[in-house]
Amino acid sequence: MLSYRHAFHAGNHADVLKHLVQIQLLNYLNQKDTAYMYIDTHSGAGVYALDSNYASKNAEYESGIARLWERTDLPPAVADYVDLIKSLNPSGKMRYYPGSPYCAEHILREQDRLRLFELHPADSKLLADNFRKLEAHAAEQGKRPATRGKRVMIERANGFQGLKALLPPPSRRGIVLIDPPYEDKSDYRSVVDTVTDGLQRFASGVYAVWYPALNRMESRQMPDKLKKIPSNGWLNVTLTVSTPSPDGFGLHSSGMFIHNPPWTLEPVLREVMPYLVSVLGQDSGATFVIETGKADGVAGKQKRKTH
Repeated sequence: MLSYRHAFHAGNHADVLKHLVQIQLLNYLNQKDTAYMYIDTHSGAGVYALDSNYASKNAEYESGIARLWERTDLPPAVADYVDLIKSLNPSGKMRYYPGSPYCAEHILREQDRLRLFELHPADSKLLADNFRKLEAHAAEQGKRPATRGKRVMIERANGFQGLKALLPPPSRRGIVLIDPPYEDKSDYRSVVDTVTDGLQRFASGVYAVWYPALNRMESRQMPDKLKKIPSNGWLNVTLTVSTPSPDGFGLHSSGMFIHNPPWTLEPVLREVMPYLVSVLGQDSGATFVIETGKADGVAGKQKRKTH
């Protein structure tokens, strides 16, 4: 199934949570000089025009990034996220929204590597075209890579499968973002299998999974399955912006599940999640949950849950 196009949802509340967490993870890895690899298993098109037919159809960005665009009271971590989005819109008008590959490209250093997978033929071509434009713009500015090798590699492939050949990365430092469309129920099982295999190949890597918190069995069960995978620890954060509709349609809540999270992530989220609920929340059902723990191969231990 290849009908999903992220352009319909660009900049919504789920993107706010996903990219805010992604930026925090990458900034942490940047604290050491040693190079690392960023791997995106489902990259999408890389950047989205919010005035396009896709994004403007439901205008989901109006309940996400648009609510933060002109705020003057942003917590530091939220400001980092909004500033990155604004860097893609130098005119000051909110026209473009970067996907996770563009967010990573903005933060990664010259010595780091991006490995991007996208199976959808149209989005894969758009992703490659967008990065060619980035490289051409950098060349026009006189910026030439000082390090050898290809900094960005894009492959039209299933990221669940393509990831295996990249682990462990040469530097033994890396982060994997797993963000499938979940339009096929098998994606939930593939996520768990991929994280399990990844941690066996590269135990010290950071694995970040975005998922929709839906009222369907596969969605409810996946976080609990991820908690049981042995690692150095996990963090699970969900953002709910409204009470689910009686018919169950619509995305009202989403989560980020991170294996081997940096110690700095939890305190940042405890600061920013109440703010996001207050700004992005649409009714009294808006809330957040933060859970942390360490798996022993059977069940999550030392779990802390905060609303």
